[in-house]
Amino acid sequence: MTEQQYFDLVHIAERLKDNTRHCVTSQGRAESVAEHSWRLAFMAMLLDGTVEGVDLGRVLEMCILHDLGEAITGDIPSFWKTEADEQTEQAGVFGLVDTLPEPLQSRWRALFLEMRALESREAKLYKALDKLEAVIQHNESPLESWLPLEKELNLVYGAEEAAKSEPFVQKLRAKAAEDTRAKLKEQI
Repeated sequence: MTEQQYFDLVHIAERLKDNTRHCVTSQGRAESVAEHSWRLAFMAMLLDGTVEGVDLGRVLEMCILHDLGEAITGDIPSFWKTEADEQTEQAGVFGLVDTLPEPLQSRWRALFLEMRALESREAKLYKALDKLEAVIQHNESPLESWLPLEKELNLVYGAEEAAKSEPFVQKLRAKAAEDTRAKLKEQI
């Protein structure tokens, strides 16, 4: 990899700092994709010693890279994202990956394919945490920033992924749903 190729990719990834997500922070500021990815990686690190037989290094790589395609497409909330959007994002990711030298190109391609397949324990864990982070962020954000559909969605979003993941993550998801119910009671 040349120095220019290195900086080209770093510059593309920088867009994740400016690309905002649908959710807002606890202070009401639009959350960036990069902030979401950072906290997702932080959440994975907190599982060290809690999950046995899972390569947390690989999970961290997934957490950091999972939204790289959004540097190209921007964030589209999951409830609005279409299959065409998914394909555009995946094409963007693989377009970036194709610019990498070997063996990085093969490694990242395999990682993205593993994340998409959701068959390994690592991929299931990353995906469950990804959804859980969004639920937690909504629970932290002002209720008036929620769309009406999110009041029901936040109770179930990521529950299926958590059920396919590690037992502790299942407990975390149940606690997040409990927190959502408490937040919704604030409105009453």
